[in-house]
Amino acid sequence: MSELHDIAKTAREASYVMASLGSDVKNRALANVAACLKASKDDIFAANRIDLEEAEKASLETPLVKRLKFNEDKLNDVVSGIESLIDLNDPVGKVTLRTTLDDGLELTRVTCPIGVIGVIFESRPDALVQIASLCIKSGNAVFLKGGSEAINTNKALASVISRAGIEAGLPEGWLNLLTLRSEIADMLKLDEYIDLIIPRGSNAFVQYILQNTNIAVLGHADGVCHTYIDKDADPAKALKVAIDAKTQYVSVCNATETFLVDEALKDSFLPEFIKTLQDAGVEVFGDEYVAETFGIAKAEEWHHEYLAMKCSVKTVKDVDEAIAHINHYGSGHTDAVITENMETAEKFMTMVDSGSVLVNCSTRFADGFRYGFGAEVGIATSKIHARGPVGLEGLVSYKYRLVGNGDIVGPYCDGSKKFKHIHHEI
Repeated sequence: MSELHDIAKTAREASYVMASLGSDVKNRALANVAACLKASKDDIFAANRIDLEEAEKASLETPLVKRLKFNEDKLNDVVSGIESLIDLNDPVGKVTLRTTLDDGLELTRVTCPIGVIGVIFESRPDALVQIASLCIKSGNAVFLKGGSEAINTNKALASVISRAGIEAGLPEGWLNLLTLRSEIADMLKLDEYIDLIIPRGSNAFVQYILQNTNIAVLGHADGVCHTYIDKDADPAKALKVAIDAKTQYVSVCNATETFLVDEALKDSFLPEFIKTLQDAGVEVFGDEYVAETFGIAKAEEWHHEYLAMKCSVKTVKDVDEAIAHINHYGSGHTDAVITENMETAEKFMTMVDSGSVLVNCSTRFADGFRYGFGAEVGIATSKIHARGPVGLEGLVSYKYRLVGNGDIVGPYCDGSKKFKHIHHEI
């Protein structure tokens, strides 16, 4: 614990330097990270092969192995993400409020880094690159703890990224990799030095984090995403979107797990929909009507994240029942409606209580990179500070700056002076 305590103390000191860095230094660091990742790819791939071999010995499930793999395609993706991040505006130092309290007394609200962030993520080595890159751009120091299955890949990546950042002007200690599960419990006690924990994992894991730390926690427990196919949907459009939402990449939190189909489509659309899902290799579970009609198993529960080629299908009488179902059984992550009726679409977007609500497009779009955030550090289903894909804007806070010229409060209290409170447009 004492060693981690010292590391955290160094990270806190590093965070003060990170907060002071200009955009040019941060962008230079990002460019160097991209270049060094490409230059070190053989070592990184070799480390990943070791992890993949161990995963095979442990009979790791196929979706998890797919997440674990870090190959040329994954490298190109993360480098592309870094390059897009360089092109984004610096989220630090933005003036979001300007008020003249009185002559010569100016108040501003300015964005600033959060400080030291601890991110616990799944066995996806590319997530490590994305998180570290976002922390560079947002001026935060970071603790990273990935899944044990990716330990060798994560060590290789963290070493390259940390070194590349320091070479470009970032402070020693800006990035710290935890490799032992026991270190999670120790990290949760470091509220003196760590400002925010972002856990990515199961509902039980997130609940454990929440119950065992005084550090602020930002994240989501699971991704029980829905797509509602309305009676006014275009059938061809609905089929295309639904298949993408379920099958494009099944082991991610924004894949659709439950499809709600308007009962007006029971005869015209539903049979083709079920067949299309099955032809695509999806195992379908249904409500009582769907199960009985199509000879498939009944869904055991509606709040269920499959993360596999499986989904549930339920018929609903209208958009109101669809909204009620989603708000009751969903996880507040991402939900979509397929309809040509824009009044229905607007009602759905307004009343579904989720971080992302979509119309006529796949739930797989709910992603920081696809939203143009450069990447994401995670998905938040809470409603405070950040919600939905958490990119750069979710990794900054703000502070108030008040500049005067020998001003004192006394005259405003005895009534001899009055505030002007002139609010300026930003």
